[in-house]
Amino acid sequence: MSERTIPILTCRNLDDVLPFYEALGFVVTFRQERPNPYLCLQRGDIDIHFASVAAFEPEDSLGSIILLTSDTGRLFDEFAAGLKERFGKLPVAGIPRITRPRRKQGTAGGFSVIDPGGNWIRISSSNDEQDEATGVFKRVMLNAARQGDARGDTATAISVLETGLHRHADARPVECAPVLSYLAELLIRNGQTRRANEVLSELQSLDLTESEKDAVSDEIAAAAELAKNL
Repeated sequence: MSERTIPILTCRNLDDVLPFYEALGFVVTFRQERPNPYLCLQRGDIDIHFASVAAFEPEDSLGSIILLTSDTGRLFDEFAAGLKERFGKLPVAGIPRITRPRRKQGTAGGFSVIDPGGNWIRISSSNDEQDEATGVFKRVMLNAARQGDARGDTATAISVLETGLHRHADARPVECAPVLSYLAELLIRNGQTRRANEVLSELQSLDLTESEKDAVSDEIAAAAELAKNL
């Protein structure tokens, strides 16, 4: 005997969510408009169904599912590539958006996708992935990611990072890079583009050795991607 669960999420219009999920690699397995608009999407072993409600407001959505994968980094890369190909850049603010893979305090590593219907797809690791954050900012980053990515409390996450940077003002530049990158992402998400520009400039001006640049190459690449949203 085997069992299977398929989540049904809500959206205002099926065509609001379809292009987004196609960019993530999903394909349509069934669609109907009458008697009720309904859409079935599939990507490998992942099935997500949608019901359309004309009066639905994405900002009020409480829809949320957990998706477990053995490699959150690879799945993020695949999702990100599809989104950039379809939309020209990664959506990191508003609805829809995607967060970068991070370890969150008290949870497994992973990232979140907020779709055009305001539904949260919470991608978590099914393995014991290593923490991304190390050194003096480890607890700061874990706490900020829990607030900003898991709970969606962007303002609190920004405060956590800014307080951490102030408290550890003597930290090495290479340790500051991941914090500044995440801070810029959160500021953009919060609509604070001027401050985000300042943080990205600070990140780009860090005095790093060649080996340190290699160590934070992902953060530097993420900063370049974030700049497209400004």
